Amino acid sequence: MTESEIQLKAIAALTALRGGVAQDYVSDLLGEVIPTRFLVPDTDDAMEVGAAVLSQLTGPVSALVRGFILAFETVADAFDEAEAGEPTEQILQALALEIASDTD
Repeated sequence: MTESEIQLKAIAALTALRGGVAQDYVSDLLGEVIPTRFLVPDTDDAMEVGAAVLSQLTGPVSALVRGFILAFETVADAFDEAEAGEPTEQILQALALEIASDTD
């Protein structure tokens, strides 16, 4: 799967959630970007095997995160241009404070 295809999965997942699609479907959609098979070295060294698996996961997960960020930035820019109230930075700061106070 290409980086663009993975980014499209992230955008599709966000669109589906906002559209009221079941979370199981969205989880399955995002799960499609994670490899189901890994090439691992023929070794007894657990660190080496772990590093091989991690390196194969890094690309798809990074592309997925970039897709989420791209989607967020696009929506945030449109929101801010509409001057619908608080700028997105203030909304995010309020969310961060809320999360921080919930963890105490």
